[in-house]
Amino acid sequence: MPSVSGPAVSIVIPVFNEEKNIEETIRRIQAFMLLKNEPWECLIVNDGSLDKTDALTCAAIAAQPDTNFKLFSNALNHGKGFAVRQGVLAASGRFILVTDADLSAPIKELDKLTKALNDGYDIAIGSRALKSPGGDVQQSFNRWLAGRVFNIIVRLLVLKGISDTQCGFKCFKKEIAHELFRAQKLDGFSFDVEVLRLAERRGLRIKEVPVMWRQSQETRVRLFHDSLKMFKDLFYLRRAV
Repeated sequence: MPSVSGPAVSIVIPVFNEEKNIEETIRRIQAFMLLKNEPWECLIVNDGSLDKTDALTCAAIAAQPDTNFKLFSNALNHGKGFAVRQGVLAASGRFILVTDADLSAPIKELDKLTKALNDGYDIAIGSRALKSPGGDVQQSFNRWLAGRVFNIIVRLLVLKGISDTQCGFKCFKKEIAHELFRAQKLDGFSFDVEVLRLAERRGLRIKEVPVMWRQSQETRVRLFHDSLKMFKDLFYLRRAV
């Protein structure tokens, strides 16, 4: 049973130029979590958005009948890894979910991850690579190919045994999340690999869980530019972590 002194679940959402998604995302999270009948919080980290994300988030939060949503606003864009770290270290839930602002993995998939944590795993990560009746994945061929190539290199250089490190849907036990993200340094998209490598080095139990996932038309990943940066990060992780 969750502690009465804090949330059962914290949801951390990094956002950058998400004016088209953020209001609907807040509505969906509110509707789903109200069905859980347990304390929760949602921490939204606006990482220097240049559009109306901040104003729309403030208005959407103000329209909610409770105070479960919290907004952190950075004046400058630091990167997804920075924003996630900021949110995770401020989270107080027994379980901490990190999810993308477009909810490419529907929020209802949270139940699959928390089940794995309740079964004894330390970390549960959504996977687009594992196949199961509950794991429907819709993405472009280019996105699929880039992901597969990146994962092959991840396995060769840094982290064996994980079939999808980059799915933006991961859940941690609180104490473990705080320990890992205090040690995590990379500010860009490669933070996922870094966190999982740190977890592996500590002997933590990681469970990959097939999830439903739909590629957003508003994806922030620039396949060529971001892939080059991520490959450089892998060589850094191989040496430093």
